[in-house]
Amino acid sequence: MGNYKLVMFDMDGTLINGRGIFVIAEKKGFKDELIRLIKHEKIDYYQRSIEIAKLSKGYTTKEYLEIFRKIPINNNVEETVKKLKEKNIKTAISTDSYQILANDLKERLGIDFAFANSLIINKDIITGDLEIHNKELTKDFYSGWTYSICKSCVLEQLCKDLNIPIEESIAVGDGKVDIGMLKRAGLGIAFNASEEVRKNADVVTEDMKKILEYI
Repeated sequence: MGNYKLVMFDMDGTLINGRGIFVIAEKKGFKDELIRLIKHEKIDYYQRSIEIAKLSKGYTTKEYLEIFRKIPINNNVEETVKKLKEKNIKTAISTDSYQILANDLKERLGIDFAFANSLIINKDIITGDLEIHNKELTKDFYSGWTYSICKSCVLEQLCKDLNIPIEESIAVGDGKVDIGMLKRAGLGIAFNASEEVRKNADVVTEDMKKILEYI
């Protein structure tokens, strides 16, 4: 049992059982183009995020939220977040997805903070432009890649803002973009993750309630 005061979660694949933009792309018919951009090895990760956002041009936020809300929340997530709140532990979402989606899930789960990239929206219409969270293009703590959001940076800044030592934070994620925050946190938990992510975590689990054993 540790004296942890903050838990930062990845969103896609961690809090929800799916990846928001993939589900939206499948429903809207641009999945093939999305996959092509994701596999584009000649541009950095943050640039891929900017290009991917262009695929959303012309759709409404209402359309996107209706699709997003149908993605199931992972097992034991709601119970775990509730228990964390009961213990006065702060919670946050950090995702390379979109702020409108992260905010929606934040409200549904009762999470305290959400950090993501901002789609530029004009009168409820998505313009295709993206304001990435990682404005200074800081390289990831672990990989040296420049992601659209630097999750280790977000974790450090939130701990500073809340006056919480970073050693008293927990990070939970499943993807390569999460490795930086998993290594930076006091406790890094790989959830339903690949081997690369698992080997960079302190705890490996497929049950979200595992977190509760450490608080």
